Amino acid sequence: MDIRENMELFRELMRCGNDIYTWCYDADGQLLESNCPQEEVLSTAFSVLGCKDRMLTYWKEHSAPVTLGSGLGLIWGAAFERQDEKPYRAWVIGPFFYTDVSMDAIRRGFLSHIGVEVSAAWKHQFIEALYQVPTQPYVIHGRYLLMLHYCLTGEHLTASDLGAAVTPNLPESAPINVEHDRHKVWAAENALLQMVRNGDLDYKKALNTSQMLSNGVPVRSGDPLRQAKISSIVFCSIVCRAAIEGGLSPEVAYTLSDAYIQNTENARTMDELMAIPLAMYDDFIHRVHKMRTNPKLSVPVQKCVDYIEMHLSERIRAADLAAIVGYSEYYLTQRFHEETGLSVNNYVKFTKIERAKLLLKSTDQSIQEIANALGFSTRSHFSQSFREVTGKSPAEYRSQQQ
Repeated sequence: MDIRENMELFRELMRCGNDIYTWCYDADGQLLESNCPQEEVLSTAFSVLGCKDRMLTYWKEHSAPVTLGSGLGLIWGAAFERQDEKPYRAWVIGPFFYTDVSMDAIRRGFLSHIGVEVSAAWKHQFIEALYQVPTQPYVIHGRYLLMLHYCLTGEHLTASDLGAAVTPNLPESAPINVEHDRHKVWAAENALLQMVRNGDLDYKKALNTSQMLSNGVPVRSGDPLRQAKISSIVFCSIVCRAAIEGGLSPEVAYTLSDAYIQNTENARTMDELMAIPLAMYDDFIHRVHKMRTNPKLSVPVQKCVDYIEMHLSERIRAADLAAIVGYSEYYLTQRFHEETGLSVNNYVKFTKIERAKLLLKSTDQSIQEIANALGFSTRSHFSQSFREVTGKSPAEYRSQQQ
């Protein structure tokens, strides 16, 4: 892989949209190059706002790309090269504002968001430079960051794989100004909440779809950090209620929600905030899953059930499950039927059809795409199985949900 050629292409592609600048740092944080005409003032901002130090700390332990930001509403993204498993070069894109901001609010709040003394002259230069910084929806930034990671590593990731430069127990925020189909947003959010109610551990694709459709609660505010906190708090509140609907006790759910909301309020930078919603969502999913786990199932059978739920895109055979738990195929099939009341094949079929129902309601994927995504050999096989379980064809079921 010729990274230099890839980066030249990446830069040319970025020029087709806003002026998104690229920066290259070595493993010690020294700036090697950039294509930013205001390099000195914006590289200093990257440092004094704490983003560079957080990037270097994150880089030591992680390889996924990461979003970095401050309470001023500026966002950068970083993706990494490694050599011999050690940090080699970090490529940074940005800065940009993820939503419209008030320059007056930035002037008033400037000193509270930096950790070092700066000269009046540099502050003036910085404020002037901000007028040239583009505004870009957070979801678009995420796509650019995933593209940058691919250019450096050849690895395909999704939005749910993006990191946050701090690892508290918790934040993801979101902005506005994106035209989107409200019905699609509602359907995607409903799918996310249904996965909480079900304790469905295989949630990342649905989460990624939702992140690509919506920037969060469209609150107009001159303070971008406050706006992002509102989105995070709203998301936490609706996930908490979905978890209660899924069977989690209100005492546990509200206590957990209160803790995540307090962490949201305590966040001082955008990348602190970005860690919270993802961790919160994952936490509620796992708690509901654990609560819903059938206590009557033995550990090996529960392990098989969990494997089935996490691999619905694959063809799952009893022989594969038997190998996972160390049983013979005959013994596993007998025990699985005794404990669940279903054969392995029927359990797999019913579980896939439940996921298909969710996809038919919450996405605009074609029936063929859903059949492929759930590992059915043909569309007709999928339709036949769907009708056996629901009494309707996939098309009939979808039309009734509109």
